[in-house]
Amino acid sequence: MRHWHACVVFLLTFCVSTGHGLAQQIPDYELGGAKRPRPDLSFLKEGQYKRVHQSALRFVLRNQIARSEEFLTKYLGTHPGDEETLYMLGVLNLQRGDTDTGEEFLRRAVDEGLPAGRLIAGPRDLLRPLWDSPLLREIRRQHNDEPVQGPLVGSMTGSSFSVWVRTADETDVRLIVRETGSTDPLPGGRAVRSTAVEDYTAVATVGGLRPDTEYTYAVRLGGGSLRFHPRQTVRTFPADGQSSGFVIAFGGGAGFVPPNERMWNTIGNFDPDALLLLGDNVYIDDPESVLMQQYTYQRRQSRPEWRELMAHTPTFTIWDDHDFSTNDSWGGARTSVPFWKKDWVFPIFRQNWANPGYAGGDEQPGCWYSFNIGDVSFIMLDCRYYRTAPNDPEPSMLGPVQMQWLKQQLTGATEQFIVLCSSVPWDFRTKGDSLDTWNGYKDERNEIFDFIVGQRISGVVLLSADRHRSDAWKIERKAGYGFYEFSSSRLTNQHVHPRMENAGALFSYNELQSFGLVTFDTDVDDPTVKYEIVNIDGDKPFTLEVRRSELLHE
Repeated sequence: MRHWHACVVFLLTFCVSTGHGLAQQIPDYELGGAKRPRPDLSFLKEGQYKRVHQSALRFVLRNQIARSEEFLTKYLGTHPGDEETLYMLGVLNLQRGDTDTGEEFLRRAVDEGLPAGRLIAGPRDLLRPLWDSPLLREIRRQHNDEPVQGPLVGSMTGSSFSVWVRTADETDVRLIVRETGSTDPLPGGRAVRSTAVEDYTAVATVGGLRPDTEYTYAVRLGGGSLRFHPRQTVRTFPADGQSSGFVIAFGGGAGFVPPNERMWNTIGNFDPDALLLLGDNVYIDDPESVLMQQYTYQRRQSRPEWRELMAHTPTFTIWDDHDFSTNDSWGGARTSVPFWKKDWVFPIFRQNWANPGYAGGDEQPGCWYSFNIGDVSFIMLDCRYYRTAPNDPEPSMLGPVQMQWLKQQLTGATEQFIVLCSSVPWDFRTKGDSLDTWNGYKDERNEIFDFIVGQRISGVVLLSADRHRSDAWKIERKAGYGFYEFSSSRLTNQHVHPRMENAGALFSYNELQSFGLVTFDTDVDDPTVKYEIVNIDGDKPFTLEVRRSELLHE
């Protein structure tokens, strides 16, 4: 039986240094230099489960096997049956060459509830010594026709959608679709191939669909059987420009905490038409380590609650500091920088989502893009890749190329609502004197707001994440209308930030994990947008409704 307990506070003393001569299975790119992140032990005081096994893995990657084993064994003693600890002890023993003990720990992890697919999802370099064992051969056989992870729906439009999967081996992936209730498949999209280079992931797309129509889909792997699962049902968006009513969920701050993974079930109970994840989606905090990035994505992607929601809810993502680099970080003006090479991080981000594309293309990497649902436009911003230091003479959060693109998106916009999605809060009051929010980039934020006023663009609403709570703010302006900001970023995190009513928030909530539920109705004379905070138990402590007539220029 699975046992979940709050993290216990105990004292361990480690002398952390850069390791040499890593186990043979670890690729050369994991060899660290002096600037590599030190194993994070802050969770010992803060009780952050999401950090526990990342820290253990960092010790392993530095060939500090004994230190990692000491740490994990003590943790398992206070958290008996913890499946992630058993998994990591299995990985640890594989790296020291003890495959029998490694396999025993991995079997115990599966017995305690670890999804078996984790053992072939990877990171595969860590599990390679067991690859030809009877255990992994059987799990691979079970996934001949089924994805190891996924399906995850993304890139939804009124006429198409995409599905992301991770497979057991390199194979062709094809998306087969039929209208719900019909037995006749529509012409399928072209086959794509999952490859080792892309960590055995692929994104298959199907087009030629009708707007606002429900479809059931199946994912065919290679020449395998065709299986239409009841959960694999989606509804296409309304046609661009069409008035409609729809609901989105949004949030950030989704560190891996098994007892809180039920949040994905809670979101699913509200059946949103789309989910926007606005950063700190998995908490990697190690931009140099490909294996750490893979591990952190894969432990989330195997969770049954996550897979259930992703299979039928179109999901759109951007990143923030903990997925991009480390806390409160910036990437600088260049597309690649020495020592941690941010252009290594972005391909792994792309491997793990099914976003509609990235507006900068290959020449200007970054996760900014836009999409529409009916007559509402969503503009997703990358607030990290090209951010410069806030104490620079002319600090920039977006960089000149993204800023120019944003202005092009806004120019001539005719949608009823334009939603600007930032991974960090827009309101200067949200984080005290910290310069990590738009507070450190006041001139650039004001440039955006002044552009909206100058172009007389109506209906602008702001979304954001980063602070571990849910807020509503109104940013008053001397010229033009006040901007309403809906902010939420404690999807699954244990860590919490203080409430902000005393700082001017319209309301603020931090008692439990929560997300934002936003309902748009543009099929009325005065279109409305309603923001509701929903906690992990499904309760709604706060609601705010804004009419478009409040977002017009005089």
